[in-house]
Amino acid sequence: MSGPLDDVVVIDLSRALAGPHAGMMLGDMGARVIKVETPGHGDDTRGWGPPFVGPEDDPISTYYLSCNRNKESVTLDLKSDDGRDTLTRLVRHGDVLIENFRPGVLDRLGFPTARLHEINPRLVILSISGFGHDGPEGGRAGYDQIAQGEAGLMSLTGSSPDEPQRVGVPIGDLLAGMYGAYGVVAALHERHRTGRGRVVRTSLLAAIVGVHAFQGTRYTVAGEVGHAQGNHHPSIAPYGLFHAQDGIIQLACGSEGLWVKLADAFGIDPATAGLATNRERVRHRDRLIEILEAAFAGYDVVTLLARLAEAGVPAGEVRSIDRVYEWDQTRSQGLILDVDHPVLGGIRIPGPPIRLDDNAFAGGRTEHLHPPLLGEHNELVRAWLDQQDADG
Repeated sequence: MSGPLDDVVVIDLSRALAGPHAGMMLGDMGARVIKVETPGHGDDTRGWGPPFVGPEDDPISTYYLSCNRNKESVTLDLKSDDGRDTLTRLVRHGDVLIENFRPGVLDRLGFPTARLHEINPRLVILSISGFGHDGPEGGRAGYDQIAQGEAGLMSLTGSSPDEPQRVGVPIGDLLAGMYGAYGVVAALHERHRTGRGRVVRTSLLAAIVGVHAFQGTRYTVAGEVGHAQGNHHPSIAPYGLFHAQDGIIQLACGSEGLWVKLADAFGIDPATAGLATNRERVRHRDRLIEILEAAFAGYDVVTLLARLAEAGVPAGEVRSIDRVYEWDQTRSQGLILDVDHPVLGGIRIPGPPIRLDDNAFAGGRTEHLHPPLLGEHNELVRAWLDQQDADG
């Protein structure tokens, strides 16, 4: 199962999504990820559903399956002597520790940062919080939907300013995990020079603010407050969703050249007063949409997309999730994994979004591991620790 991180051992104390997602990303690239869970209960996501699959008396959450591939599971009671002793051994022999407890919890368990680095000075610690580890609201618990609202994302999403919407996936959690994994890899690289680990911190708040992109500078530089305005871009036109006879499509004219191609293909004068430049088209967006909707009304989706492709205008349909996973292009990118699960048998799960070289397998591994059962690797990991201790 080689990969660029196959010499890295990750101790994953996190639960729910942000931390586990970071751990899964590192595992996808070959790291050995040891997931530490509470005996009897495990990660909160083991109970999140429906949908559940498997035996009725011990069902398995599909939510849990989504964020825990390429890991091993051990159960430890961190309030017990044995649990604390085993975690100490894991820290001693690990490279990375991931935690997303509320600020101060790990300290109360007896493992403040200073203690962790006393045990292992080379340890890289990834600490993910809801709103930051300090500041006037640093101790708040972090939940994705609350963070989407507090960090401004919901105000930019939806059909209008009066109808803010959350993103359809827990994007704050996922982004925090991505930023966290990115920070870990940077800290591991630095460790090659310094010989010492450091603490990497991020939060749901930081992750969402980090992707404000042009909406951020729109306010900080220009003083404009962005707001939800449906399925059309606030700064580019035409760029958004349009209707055909039997469905909907999206198109993106990101340059004046593309606007000319689109207009010519549908008998519109690209130099029409008020539509000649992107600035004018944004200002007169409602009129532009009305013109294009009328031009597209005589086409079904298939014919309209073919016409746009012939004109060289980027466009696409809006796919449902089932059609995405049945799409040949999705499959060609290694975005679906076949893994063997000890209870469910052969299952298909979403795969890593990165491919190295031309490897048909996504991620850095040549083989991917099923999301583990609770405590599935207790004996294996303890045997490994015994061997590590014996080897000094």
